Amino acid sequence: MIKIKYRIQSRIFQAMILGIILVTGLSSCADSGKSDLVKRLEAIFYDPSFAKIPDVPFNVADFGAVGDGETIDTKAIQECIDAAAEAGGGVVSFPKGVFLSGAIFVKSNVELRIDEGVTIKAIQDDSHYPEIWSRIAGVEMYWPAALINIYKQKNVRITGKGIIDGNGKYWWDKFWGDPPRSGGMYTDYIARGLRWAVDYDCKRVRGIVAFESEDIILKDFTVTRSGFWTVTFTYCKRGHADGIIVRNNTDGFGPSSDGINTDSSSDILVENCDIDCNDDNLCIKAGKDADGLRVNRPAENIVYRNSITRSGHGLFTLGSETSGGMRNIEVYGLKAMGTTMGLRFKSAKVRGGVMENIHFHNIEMAGVAYPFHFEMNWFPSYSYPTIPESIPKDSIPDRWIALTNPVLPPEKGIPEFKNITFSDITVTDAQQAFFVNAYPEKPMNNLRWNNVNIQAEEAGEINHALDWTMENVSLYLPGPEKIELTNAVNVQVPEYFVNETSQVEEKKVLVELNEILTGILQPAGSPWAECRPLYPPPYWSVFHSDLNPKYFQNHKFRIPLYRHWLHLHFE
Repeated sequence: MIKIKYRIQSRIFQAMILGIILVTGLSSCADSGKSDLVKRLEAIFYDPSFAKIPDVPFNVADFGAVGDGETIDTKAIQECIDAAAEAGGGVVSFPKGVFLSGAIFVKSNVELRIDEGVTIKAIQDDSHYPEIWSRIAGVEMYWPAALINIYKQKNVRITGKGIIDGNGKYWWDKFWGDPPRSGGMYTDYIARGLRWAVDYDCKRVRGIVAFESEDIILKDFTVTRSGFWTVTFTYCKRGHADGIIVRNNTDGFGPSSDGINTDSSSDILVENCDIDCNDDNLCIKAGKDADGLRVNRPAENIVYRNSITRSGHGLFTLGSETSGGMRNIEVYGLKAMGTTMGLRFKSAKVRGGVMENIHFHNIEMAGVAYPFHFEMNWFPSYSYPTIPESIPKDSIPDRWIALTNPVLPPEKGIPEFKNITFSDITVTDAQQAFFVNAYPEKPMNNLRWNNVNIQAEEAGEINHALDWTMENVSLYLPGPEKIELTNAVNVQVPEYFVNETSQVEEKKVLVELNEILTGILQPAGSPWAECRPLYPPPYWSVFHSDLNPKYFQNHKFRIPLYRHWLHLHFE
């Protein structure tokens, strides 16, 4: 019988650290002044003339849409949008109801207004999503259209308090079965040595995609159960996402259900969003490997601010698709509540790209296991694809060729992160304060840390870093542990503090694992599991692959609860 013991960590430190930050002068963004980048983007997006749509009404009911949740309304919705575009623009609206739809395409000078009481629900049938040229996870290829598309258009709005329901469980199960990682294409491809290919071969429908478009507003709607990435700007100029709510963790856990992604786009503002998903919550990407280096299009002049993340793999992530580079990025006013990772950089030795001039500030992380996680050798079985010799050459699809083209010369594939600032950040209830793994050829260079306070169980490690400064950076740990440094040249470390024993309430209780995870676990296989919160608290869930008792010896996992973390030690 597998048993666990747990320790409940008090929140006393959260109040203490917050007090320290207040004393040291943590100020609001308004008080400290706005950067030139923020001012410029506000001047674009807050101008009443931006993406202005003619005030001419069009209603989908007039084109035959029913909205009963059973009738397929794709044709009627598209005809309404097309009529508005042909008339020179207008506002397309819906009566209250559930409108079952396949892919729809919003045209230039059209606003798609999804008011409260309106749901656009995806049809669970691949044939309703025509394949179009797109970029998927950093590689250009044909892929099914999204539920809602802005494809090579200009001056478009999608607004309203309604719901866009990706109805994604069909595609989740297609990818990895139910429960997750128990079947689908996932287990088949792993058995054939093709883990790297399944994400591209298992074609899933995204929620909202703006592709090669300009002057876009996405505002106030809720997206649920996206089949794949939820909201994406790819190759776009001047896009504003404001007040979007993402709730993807219902009816199960969908693979790669990223929240809001900006992919090789410029002049993007994402703000006032609330993201609960099953991958990177807020993310910037710029192409992958040889194909991304070929396109060579950066993500630049981007602000993410004043948003909340809940369940997910990254409060804010750069990568893993980094090939085109990223620059001039500001991230602030974010709050993570139980998100697995906080500020996350991920790439690989075949990605390349330069990530520079990036500023993170005024950020809170509570119950985030890995607040600063920078991995440049991310997910090797996915990042370094090779086609098995057993695959007949005449059956290899073009996308596999694009995925496996070598990066030449090899040094071009080494990513570089430099000139990055972290200021006014507070972290409570973390598992590991720092994880940094770069390359000797291109160490993580010139990172500046100011007014950062971290409370964690473990200090962590920094591998291959150069020229880091830390001013007023404090790290609170249970004991005298220090950060492990390898090839860290001219790297300052935080001031260490040991927690007082009176501030941590220790309780050891033996609990039968099956009582907690009944119906969740699968036979031994993929060696990991992850426990994390659902929205709203105090609900919790276990996101797992398979349980191998031998693997879990001496490994820590966590079930977050409201107000406390339950630290699980598998024995």
